[in-house]
Amino acid sequence: MYNENSIEETVRSGRIEVICGSMFSGKTEELLRRLRRANFAHQKVEIFKPCIDNRYSADDVVSHDQNSIPSTPVEHSNNILLLSSEVEVVGIDEAQFFDEGLVEVCQALADQGVRVIVAGLDMDFKRVPFGPMPALCAIADDVTKVHAICVKCGRLANYSHRLVAIDKQVLLGETQEYQPLCRTCYLQATTK
Repeated sequence: MYNENSIEETVRSGRIEVICGSMFSGKTEELLRRLRRANFAHQKVEIFKPCIDNRYSADDVVSHDQNSIPSTPVEHSNNILLLSSEVEVVGIDEAQFFDEGLVEVCQALADQGVRVIVAGLDMDFKRVPFGPMPALCAIADDVTKVHAICVKCGRLANYSHRLVAIDKQVLLGETQEYQPLCRTCYLQATTK
C-alpha cells in the first residue's frame, strides 16, 4: 500500500548558490565560511579555482584576509565534473575567470544532487557583466550580493575601479591595482 509519509528521500536535492560582488567585498570569505560549515557537518567537499588565479597560492583558495582552504586548480570547467565524483558540496572561487561551460557544469552537478557554491565578480572594472557570472546568477537557487566599502566616501561599494592604465579585461591584482568604489565615486574617478 502506498503511503507518502513512509517514503524516504533517496535522492539528495542539489542547488546552486552564487556569491557575487566587487573586489574586496568578502566573496571568498563567504565561500570559505559556507565550505567550512559543510566540512563541520561531515559532508564531502571539493573546492576548485581557475589555474590563472595564483595571487596568494597556486593550490589554495585564499581570501584577502589571508584565510585559506585547500583547493584544486583547473584549466577548464569540464575538469570540475571529472573531479567531483562522490562529492556532496562543490565550491568554486573566481568563477568569472572560467569559460562559459561553467554554467552547464554547475547545472549538471546540481541535477546530480550536489550543492554548488560559486563565488565571483559580477562585473569587470568597466562595470560590464563578467564571464559566466550573469548566467550563473540567472540559474542559481540563491544569489547573495556582497558589498565592499567605498574607499573614497565610506558608502557601500559595487564597483572594482582599476587604478592602472591597462585595458585588458583580466588583470589579477590587489589594492595596488584596484579599489572598491560606490557609484558616485566610480563615476567621478572614471570621468577625469
